[in-house]
Amino acid sequence: MSRKLVVTGASGFVGRTLASLLQSNGDSVLGVCRSAGELGFPATTLPSFGDTDALKQPLSDAEVVIHCAARVHVMQDKVTDPLSVFREVNRDLTLKLARLAADNGVKRFVFLSSVKVNGESTSSSRPFRPDDTPAPEDPYGISKLEAEQGLQQIALETGMEVVIIRPPLVYGPGVKGNFASMIKLVEKGLPLPFGAIDNRRSLVGLDNLVDLIITCIDHPNAANQVFLVSDGEDLSTSGLLRRVAEAMGKPSRLISVPAVLLQLGATVLGKKAVGQRLLGSLQVDISSTRERLDWTPPVSVVEGLRRCFETQGH
Repeated sequence: MSRKLVVTGASGFVGRTLASLLQSNGDSVLGVCRSAGELGFPATTLPSFGDTDALKQPLSDAEVVIHCAARVHVMQDKVTDPLSVFREVNRDLTLKLARLAADNGVKRFVFLSSVKVNGESTSSSRPFRPDDTPAPEDPYGISKLEAEQGLQQIALETGMEVVIIRPPLVYGPGVKGNFASMIKLVEKGLPLPFGAIDNRRSLVGLDNLVDLIITCIDHPNAANQVFLVSDGEDLSTSGLLRRVAEAMGKPSRLISVPAVLLQLGATVLGKKAVGQRLLGSLQVDISSTRERLDWTPPVSVVEGLRRCFETQGH
């Protein structure tokens, strides 16, 4: 039986793949995005993030809303007050949309949050868990936490079910940001100074994240829960670079430089946060996700990277 679903951010990295797959699986999908273009599924265009009035009619027919739209983490933010801008989109729009959904009888609201709600780094012996005390450190993470807290309150007040998913770094065809920068360096065959880095970081391939989102659309055990997600295999920065090079059919040229020197260099260059991400650990424990939803990441890291570069034509 066809489900009636609304996917926000439907022209984005995650939303487009999600909506396309749901449509091909026989669901009735309405995408919501700033500019529709050729998406392959019906879409409502919202030129302004705040113009949610245009969604009243679509929401009146929807059973589930999957909210992927967000102002994403910006490495070099130029705005004078980034927290207020993140809050405007990631918190205020989310809660306005959720209230509207609840008022129109939507049964479940699936929110794509971020592991940054948990924090920026983990020790080698203690990965993040969904019930940890949140400890966001940047405006993006703070705005996502405040959205989560507002959604949980709306769930209590209205009875609409809320599902929260916190992914770490997501990679896949068309990925941007730090992962794309790393791909370019490997593609150029430049020697990279990360051969001695033995950290551990959780990642999630686009296919695995989309699979979990689809599972959360109607799984009874997902209602009003928070889930962490990953590929189930954590990698060091050096290990990831080797896997990326292998998937691209390129040699990995890694030089062993002590982590303390790399972090010092990053700090001197004003890239302290980038250095911490490359050198530090960030792991998530997905055991509760596996157990509660009887879910296993369907795609391995090797296969996820292969698909990524195969699609991009590398």
